[in-house]
This record gives sequence, C-alpha cells and structure tokens, in this order.
Amino acid sequence: MSRQAVFDHLAGLLRPYAQHHIIKTDTPTHLYLEEHVSSAKPQMFAAAQEKASYVSFHLFPVYTKPALLDELCPELRARMQGKSCFNFKSVEQIPTEELKTLLAAAHESLSG
Repeated sequence: MSRQAVFDHLAGLLRPYAQHHIIKTDTPTHLYLEEHVSSAKPQMFAAAQEKASYVSFHLFPVYTKPALLDELCPELRARMQGKSCFNFKSVEQIPTEELKTLLAAAHESLSG
C-alpha cells in the first residue's frame, strides 16, 4: 500500500473539519488545519503529512487536553509518537472509526 493512499485516507478524515478551521496547507502530501482563535498566533488543530516511510497524523488538542486520550484503543495508542502524533504505514493500521471519534472529541473540546 502506498504512502499516498494512507495520506488520502487520513486527509479524508480531516476534510470535514476544514469548514470549521483555517486551511494553512493543502497539497497532495500535506493537509494542515489551524484553529480559529482570537489570539495573534493561530494554533494547529490537525494535520496529515506524507513522510519518507510513513504518514504522520497530528491532532494538537490531545496535547493540550490529554484527557481526550483516556479511552484510546490499543491499536491507535500503538501508533502514537510523542504526545499528539500518530504514524501510519498502511491504511490497514488506521482504526478509522476510533480516529473519527477522537477527531470529533478534539473538535468539540475547542468550543468548551
């Protein structure tokens, strides 16, 4: 399975949130969404980026609100690198429904 297929899958999970966030980067290998904030410096909401041998998926709200990770499934936890990044080499490694749930919770956490 190609990295492009992995990126396309992850970017597809992020695209519904583009209407609620600022699109900072949108290329065939990098999708980066920022939060709408009143401060001078916007913060990352989420990003997917193709790297040399994997695709990284960043979800910044889990860094600032680690309680979002309390119910994380073992399959997704195994993909974590650092506090808010997940790495995937194949679409089969992506627990899609779990990631959708985490994305929705992260998005919701920004309004409260």
